[in-house]
This record gives sequence, structure tokens and C-alpha cells, in this order.
Amino acid sequence: MNYIRLIPGAVAAALVVAIGAAEAAAPDWSKVPGKAITVFYPGVSPIEWITKGTEHGGARALKKGESCAGCHHEETADMGKKMASGQKIEPKPIKGKVGSIAVNVQAAHDGANLYMRFSWKQPVGGGEKMDKDNPVKLAFMLEDNKVERANLSGCWETCHSDARTMLDGKDDKKTKYVAGGALAGGKYYDLLQWTSKGGKFDGYVADKRVMEGGKALIDAKGEKKGDEWVVVFTRKLAGGEGDIALASGKTYNFGFAIHDDHTAGRYHHVSLGYTLGLDAKADITAAKQ
Repeated sequence: MNYIRLIPGAVAAALVVAIGAAEAAAPDWSKVPGKAITVFYPGVSPIEWITKGTEHGGARALKKGESCAGCHHEETADMGKKMASGQKIEPKPIKGKVGSIAVNVQAAHDGANLYMRFSWKQPVGGGEKMDKDNPVKLAFMLEDNKVERANLSGCWETCHSDARTMLDGKDDKKTKYVAGGALAGGKYYDLLQWTSKGGKFDGYVADKRVMEGGKALIDAKGEKKGDEWVVVFTRKLAGGEGDIALASGKTYNFGFAIHDDHTAGRYHHVSLGYTLGLDAKADITAAKQ
């Protein structure tokens, strides 16, 4: 018998919400292994710069099928330091900008939901307050192995030289996009974002960036404990438009970014491209809990 049908409407609705919350209870993070990933300041390094061999020595390796992480995973902190200081590909260095942030990334699932946890120590800041409302924002993207080079370059396939905060950007409305991107055929990145002001966004990046419309995000919560930030996303494995459907045994391309110290636009710290697997071997494996 469906006992919820016998309960008055308002009470039944509250009960359904409570049951849904219980089903989406986060895992015991103390039992979930973490992956140490250093996000770094990228300066002005759109995909056009990455693939231009006269300016980026790794362009040849990329053409041969070697990933950015395969070359640079161990040196991201040094790279970020050079760019944040203005020593390399950053014409407008920000005073007090740290070159990198060490982040612990954890993932798990329960058969219905994916859980992603990010934790890091707050670095020293002091730069211009571009986003006065949000001291911190964190976003991550997933890609279903359909965007060309996404398995090698990660989220850089959405970063172009004509975007609004890039040096060649002349259109104030132009943000991230995928060359030839479209929801039809799956040529897009699934995008989720949390902001310290309390914002939660579920969108995608195809021919343009859209920050709404997704149906997969259940919750995104973050808090600062002492000098450490902890952000946890709860996402349904299945979703709607712009939501990549996740399945056990599969791997997906994954990357994330942190806007620290009230920054906006390209002035964030970003990860290289990694893989996320559900019950599958990957850089980050989300095992069933």
C-alpha cells in the first residue's frame, strides 16, 4: 500500500522531500580516497595558444596524442608561479595573486547520485575585488568523450582567445564555447558551479556557455572551516538538457576551476584535464558507497 497517498497534501509533500534528502545523503568522506590536484593560474593561455607550436612547445606532443596532464601534472605549481608573476603569458599580473592552490578531490556515488568533494586551504590574497559578492567560486565540467581533444586538453577546448576577458576579446558578451559545439550529438561540456554567496548553477558549454537549464544538480554546499574551504556537490547520475548521463563502468573527461579572492573571468585557477570514472579505473574513481 502507498501510505503517502493517505497523508494530507502538505504533509505528504514534506515527507517526499525528506525521503529524497535521505536518499541523497553524502557518503562517509573519511572512507573515500582523495586525489591531490594542483590548480594553477593559467595567464593568457587559450586553446589557440596551446596548439600554436611557435609559442607552446607542448603543441607537438599534443598533436601526437599526449595529454596536457601527462606533460605538466608535476609542474603545475611552477607554471602557475611564472604566470601569476607576469614572467610568462600574463601582461596584467595581479598583485598578491598566488600561482597555485593544492586541492584534495574526492568522488563517490550511491547508484543514483554522484558526490564530488573539494577541499583546500585558503591562500593569501589581496588583489582587486572583481566579484565583490563572491570571495570564492568553484566550478567543474564533465565531457562524454565526444569533443575533439577533450581527453587531452581538458577544459581548454572551451577557452578561446576571443572570449571577453582575453586579450583579443572585443565582445563583452562572449564567454566560453566549444568550436562546433552543439547539444545535438553530445558535443558539449556539462557545467556545475557553486558560489560562496550561495549560488548553484547547472548548465553547459556548447556553442556558448549557458548557466541554467540543467536538471541533474541536487545541491551544492560550501563552507570555510578555519582556513580550509570544503565544497560538496550532489548530482543525479541522469539529468536533462545539457546534463551528461553518467553510468557505472564508464569514464568521463573532468576538470575544475576555483575563482579565489573575488576574481572573475579568466583570472581563476584551473586544473589540467583528468578523467573521472564510475566504478572504473580513472584519475579519480567514484566507487559505489
